[in-house]
Amino acid sequence: MLEDIEDGTAAAARLAGGAPLHSTLDVADPGDWLALDAGVREVAWYRPQFLLGCERSAPPPADLTRLDESRLALALCHRDGRIRQEAVRQSVRYPGLLPLVVIRCADWAGPVREHARQLLREALNADAALGLAPLILRVGRRDRGAFGVDVLGQILRQASHGQLAVLFADPDRIVRRFAYRLAVEGRLLRPAELARAAARDQDTVVQDLCATAALTALGDEDAYEGVLPPLLSARNPRTRSAGVTALRRAGRSEQAEQFLSDRSTLVRACARYVVRQLGGDPAAWYRERCTASDDPELPPGAVIGLAECGSRADAGLLRPLLVHPAAGVRARAVAGLRALDCVDAQQLWPLLDDPAAGVVRETAAALLPSAKELPADWLLERTRPEQPRHVRVGAFRLLDTRGGIVTLRAAVGLLEDPDMKLRIWAAQSVQRWHPAPDGRRGDAEVGELLDRSRHLFSDHVLRRRKWEAGLDS
Repeated sequence: MLEDIEDGTAAAARLAGGAPLHSTLDVADPGDWLALDAGVREVAWYRPQFLLGCERSAPPPADLTRLDESRLALALCHRDGRIRQEAVRQSVRYPGLLPLVVIRCADWAGPVREHARQLLREALNADAALGLAPLILRVGRRDRGAFGVDVLGQILRQASHGQLAVLFADPDRIVRRFAYRLAVEGRLLRPAELARAAARDQDTVVQDLCATAALTALGDEDAYEGVLPPLLSARNPRTRSAGVTALRRAGRSEQAEQFLSDRSTLVRACARYVVRQLGGDPAAWYRERCTASDDPELPPGAVIGLAECGSRADAGLLRPLLVHPAAGVRARAVAGLRALDCVDAQQLWPLLDDPAAGVVRETAAALLPSAKELPADWLLERTRPEQPRHVRVGAFRLLDTRGGIVTLRAAVGLLEDPDMKLRIWAAQSVQRWHPAPDGRRGDAEVGELLDRSRHLFSDHVLRRRKWEAGLDS
């Protein structure tokens, strides 16, 4: 695999030395062809005759009829447009060079571009289009690259479902998007197949495209049997939300209730919409479940769901859940109190010692507006190396917002933290630190802390920081 232009120049040199094309690059990888194209131009600026075996002074186009496949590949990428134009004409002798013809279809030189486009129209068939699709679509992102994409679409619109299936599994999401759009336009996939594709694919564009197409194609209620299960059981929330919304159209609104506690915000919102359309009250459903604060099976989604559609009066149901045995419930209870604007700093700050990282993360976020009210020494103790990483991160997140000497003290203390990311964060905090306007000037501790972190500053900046703090430079 040729990863960059340097690999491309090395490949060009091997081809110039007579190496076969198939052993020099991965002909199935579009990146290798593009790297070769760029690499040849790099070499051709200072060694044109080395690449083609012809003198630079020869009137172009040089005689390319005797070139073998490897050297003709170099000519197709040459910096001289007249050489590229003649190489396009000669490339009909070697079908394996069609990928370079694809690249030349977006060439900046008009004559080269037109000859390459004519050749591509004549040479491209369904089987070749399947293999060249990744390269054509990558070239299609360039200026003048739309031609190849248009031709590809015309050819593949005549392809069968089985032929397009090759592209459905391509690792390049751009290729999968293109193939699924063609399949949807041509109605090549049944609704159930589209639903499974939406549930299986990791790309959000493909998910939305296939889920929407699956639901649009349905004409009667019975057809939902093959479509809804894949959508509702999909791992990605966008596809699940499409399935939940479709429950109303399918006359199965009552099934939306089970998604009120889904882990996804989007899915919960869709479920609440469907339940309300049926005449239900999602808030009452959430309250009923959150009342049982000792229920070990309480889903975390029900806790945050109450905050999403409830009122501040519901904070009374969330506070007992701060000590729930499930970490997910505790974390969502904190997030719910924050969403309802009912954060009690005195009640929440002990949760910064929680063994679950998710709980500490939510607690730190909820306490940020109250950071200056929290005991600084207590927070500093939580940044010591013996504390769990998530506790150190949560405590420093709060200390970093306070400003003044407290922030500097915490940041300098973390410069030798065992975690690299936390050390980098602490160093950045020290570098952007400035004395608080109402801070004590001439504080010797500030000078000591700045000296401990002098490796982070130039001498000039360090003197300026000390001067700002009222210290002798």
